[in-house]
Amino acid sequence: MQGKLLAYDANPLSEGANAMPNLDFTLTGDYVELHNLLKITGLADSGGSAKMMVADGAVTVDGRVETRKTCKIRAGQVVLLGDTRIAVHEA
Repeated sequence: MQGKLLAYDANPLSEGANAMPNLDFTLTGDYVELHNLLKITGLADSGGSAKMMVADGAVTVDGRVETRKTCKIRAGQVVLLGDTRIAVHEA
């Protein structure tokens, strides 16, 4: 495994219905590949579905659409998929 899910906060940004779910992910190495991050955090049911999400342009990294399935995600980066935000931290 390339990291672990540290915490899940279902309502971190506001008290309203428009709050974005937050996931905190802690790396155990230098990076995690984007498709693996989606799978490890449970946002994708399989590696194949994670790759399809990325290829379809459904994922942003630091505010930019990312279509590279094996993009290296490092500490300090933020990944968005739908209404879920993943903050990546170093161990």
